Order: sequence, then structure tokens, then C-alpha cells
Amino acid sequence: MQRRFVLKAGAALWCASMCTPAGADTAYPTKPVTVIVPYAPGGQGDVFARLLAQDLSQALGQSVIVENRPGASGALGTRQVTRATPDGHTLLLGQTGEIAINGFAMKDPGYDAQKDLRAIALVGNAPLVLAVPANSPFGSVEELLQAARTKPGTIAYASSGTATPGHLAAAELASRAKVDMTHIPYKGAGQAISDLIGGQVHCFFASASSIMPHIQGGRVRALAVSSLEPVAALPGVPTVAQILPGFEFSLWGGYFAPAATPTRIVELLAGHINRITQKPELRSRFQAEGSAVDPMPPERFSQFVRAEMAKYERLVKSTQARID
Repeated sequence: MQRRFVLKAGAALWCASMCTPAGADTAYPTKPVTVIVPYAPGGQGDVFARLLAQDLSQALGQSVIVENRPGASGALGTRQVTRATPDGHTLLLGQTGEIAINGFAMKDPGYDAQKDLRAIALVGNAPLVLAVPANSPFGSVEELLQAARTKPGTIAYASSGTATPGHLAAAELASRAKVDMTHIPYKGAGQAISDLIGGQVHCFFASASSIMPHIQGGRVRALAVSSLEPVAALPGVPTVAQILPGFEFSLWGGYFAPAATPTRIVELLAGHINRITQKPELRSRFQAEGSAVDPMPPERFSQFVRAEMAKYERLVKSTQARID
């Protein structure tokens, strides 16, 4: 507890020191700032970017424009940012898939996230929710796994696509529990949730933001969350880590810039972003959807990203998951 307090206090002091007025650096920005979201509108990253855009625009003294560039599992928009002029005027709202997974699961995403991008600030970090149909006979993760042991291969789990965090989380659950479950990949969370509600699949590690309305509506039930700690938005729902210590998966989003972007610009942006995410109204909005908000200096965010890459490299190799 003391160590956590020291880290948060240090982050707060750093944020305060970096949150200087935009006018303090007259060389940046000199024109509108474009934030590329490499997915279609409405997803978690798009919501993050648009929630912050107005406040970031006010902080920088220039318009902040959010542009959606979907395609190739996030690789299309990410490539665009890596090839942009590294002057801070083109940023990426990058998420788990295109930053930590694509480089291992795709033959050639067209970029190397570790070499071609520079981490600025984490915005939100949300757990996955292991959900089952409302009328499912399984009342706990243990019951689900016991059924998989009794009849190998008969328990089907959905994912929003091969090599997505939800797919790899379920594969890791099966591997660590030493059970055989069948993967049913979908092209996005919408159809996966629809089939989960209809009982065509037995379970789904879904993003908290996508599954929460269906939990609240009584169409599905949450068996567990993939964070190390319980989630306030889902009271009474246990963690998978309670039966499999250390089990942790999340969908996170943060700002990135082309690798050669100057440090002074990265630090200026990080200071503003970390201050904005601490606003009570934004924290409440994120937390209602199960997202944690943890301001990080750029170096700490970089360390977080590297740890995520190492985890997913191992999982992609063990599952041999490929994105076509």
C-alpha cells in the first residue's frame, strides 16, 4: 500500500510539473493536432480520444481533430502515424492489439511498434469480463472449467477475432487450467455478444464497455473479471486471479507519436493528457465502464507497453495465433 501511494504521489508531482500552459512552448503546436484512431467510430479507443479532444484542444491552444482510419486490425491507421512528420501534430490513440499484438501475430503489419512509435501517456485500462448467457448453468469459473474437463472440446468460447486479447485470455485460461475448449472467432464483438446472448457459445471474454449494458440488462452474467483486483462497476464479481494467481488481461488505450518526436513535445503532451484524465468527470465516466485511470510519465508508460509486448509475444507463440 505504501509503495502504491508513493508511485501515485510521484506521478501527481510529475504531472503538476509538466502541465505548463501551452504558451510556454511557442514552437508547438503551430497548427491543428490530428489524433488517429485505427478503428471505426464507437469503440473504446474512439471514445477515449473524443472524450479528451476538447480539453486537450484547450490546453494546446489548437484544434484537436479525431480521425478514424480503420483496417487491417488497426495496422492501417498505425502505419499512417509511424510515417507522419514527427513534430507532434499527428498522434495515435493506440490500443492493446495494434501496439502489443500485431507485431507478433501478423506477417507484416508495416511497422514495428517498439521502434517506430514513442509512448506518451496511458489514458484508460479496462479489464475483460468473462461473461456467460443469462440462463447458463455455470455459476462460476470453476464450474465452467469443470465442464470443460468432463467433456473436452465441448465448451465453446467466442472472441472478437483471432489473436485479440479476448481470444488470448481464454486460451491462457484453458492452458493454465489444463482443459480443452473450442475457439469460435467472430469479426467484432457485436456478433460475438449476440451469439452469446442466444446461447450459441458458452462464454466470451468481452471488453467491459461492450458487455456492461448487457449485464445491466440481464441478458448475460459476469462470471469473473481479468484484472488482479475486483472492479467497482461489477460489485461481487470475482477475479480469475483468485483461482489462477497472476492471471491478468486488459484492454488499454494511450497516446503515441512517431518515434523521432522531440522529448519536449512528448513531455508537454503527457503532462496535459495526465492532468485531463484526472478530472473528476472523466474519471467517473471511465470507472463506470470498468476502466482504471493511472497517469504515467512517458518512461513508465513505455515500460508498461514493453511488458505487455513480452506477454503477448509468449501467448501468440504458444497459441500459434495468426491474423490474416
